[in-house]
Amino acid sequence: MEENRKKSAAGVSSLVLGIISILLGLFYYISLPAGILAIVLGAKSTKKTGSRLGKSGLVTGIVGVSICVFLYISMVVILWLANNY
Repeated sequence: MEENRKKSAAGVSSLVLGIISILLGLFYYISLPAGILAIVLGAKSTKKTGSRLGKSGLVTGIVGVSICVFLYISMVVILWLANNY
C-alpha cells in the first residue's frame, strides 16, 4: 500500500504543478519551472503506473508552458510594433 502512494504522488504533484502553471501564466519565473516539472513528473508517472493523474498533469503542464510562451511572445511583438510606429 505504501508503494502505491509513492507512485501516485508523482501524478498528483504533476497535476498540481500543471494547474499552478496555468493559473500563474503571467509570471514566467513561476509558470515555466512549474510547467516543466509537471511535464517531467507526468511523463514519469504515466510511464511507471499509467495513471490518469499523470496524463492530466502532463497535459496541464504542456498547456501552462504554452500559455506562458504565447503571452511573452505576444508581449514582445506588441512592444516591437508599438515602438516602430
